[in-house]
Amino acid sequence: MAACLLTDKECILHGVPCLEDIRVMEEVLKKLGAKVKREKDSLIIDPSSVDSWELPEDLTRKMRASNLVMGALLGRFKRAKISYPGGCAIGSRPMDLHIKGFRLLGCQVREDRGYVEAEATGLEGREILLDFPSVGATENIMMAAVQAKGLTVIRNAAREPEIVDLQNFLNRMGAKVRGAGLDTIRIEGGGRLSGVQYDVIPDRIEAGTFMVASAITGGDVLIENVITEHLEPVIAKLTEMGTGVIRCNGGIRIRAHGKVRPVDIKTLPFPGFPTDMQPQIMALLATVEGTSVIVETVFENRFMHVDELRRMGADIRMEGRVAVIQGKKRLTGAAVEATDLRAGAALVLAGLAAEGETVVKKPFHIDRGYENFEGKLKSLGAEIERIE
Repeated sequence: MAACLLTDKECILHGVPCLEDIRVMEEVLKKLGAKVKREKDSLIIDPSSVDSWELPEDLTRKMRASNLVMGALLGRFKRAKISYPGGCAIGSRPMDLHIKGFRLLGCQVREDRGYVEAEATGLEGREILLDFPSVGATENIMMAAVQAKGLTVIRNAAREPEIVDLQNFLNRMGAKVRGAGLDTIRIEGGGRLSGVQYDVIPDRIEAGTFMVASAITGGDVLIENVITEHLEPVIAKLTEMGTGVIRCNGGIRIRAHGKVRPVDIKTLPFPGFPTDMQPQIMALLATVEGTSVIVETVFENRFMHVDELRRMGADIRMEGRVAVIQGKKRLTGAAVEATDLRAGAALVLAGLAAEGETVVKKPFHIDRGYENFEGKLKSLGAEIERIE
């Protein structure tokens, strides 16, 4: 959606779910002057009338990914100003790598009173080495670099499937980007970009969440519209646990019958185990007899769901970024609170497997990343309802 700002021609995105974060991003684009219209699962974005390069604080605080418009605005207008973004409070996610990239491309960047403003007379391609393979920084630099003069090389780039999808989208617009999915991305900048129709890849984290939902309930679930290569780390761990994973044409079937074994997990950037699946897998391991260990290396505060799982009877000990889980046969229902998006999903999964009733408060966090979450679970046989 942010990359559509790089052109003044209409773009149509297919396969776009109705999520709160997408609704906020629609607001962001409209605030900048774009016209956005939804038709079923498609978004029609007309950026021809974009006339602003500045985003107010009230919008950027709603969603972390709002900062992705910065690279696109720099590419198109050579100027951008945004407030520091908000989103889930799962840890420090500074914009220093974004800013480093913008400066190397020739931007003057100022940070003042909670705002970041960047401006350039012209963008110049450069070699950029990221200190950490940040997804957001890689995406922002890619979008700015497609309008920079000459060759930009991003080293230690993020390798997530979403990076590959952005490369494919930019190339369909007329850009020259190659290397996404590897740790070095090369961008030949300066070309004129056009509008495009594009099918967005399916959400691997939503698919992974339903995989764990099947495993935690001893279920048998076929999840369709899945790119299995994007889920290899989750597949590997569920298989190691003894869960049946069957690859079907365009889908994955999870048959969770028989004894499940504890495992150790360490979150890492792709192709490692995704940090966005850590809370869900922890909920599962809390129900698996034996000792499991989870090491969280990406976000320092991504254990806020631990206290809530403990309310449900989970036996989890914390030592810094390490969680030691002594699994039990059964959790007990309790009133718990979603502290962030993935924590909320994990608590719902724990509630599916717990004895008695579980009430998950603040479900609006879940709405940020899951479309009709309770409705899909109900269709699989879950006794779940939303209470306003």
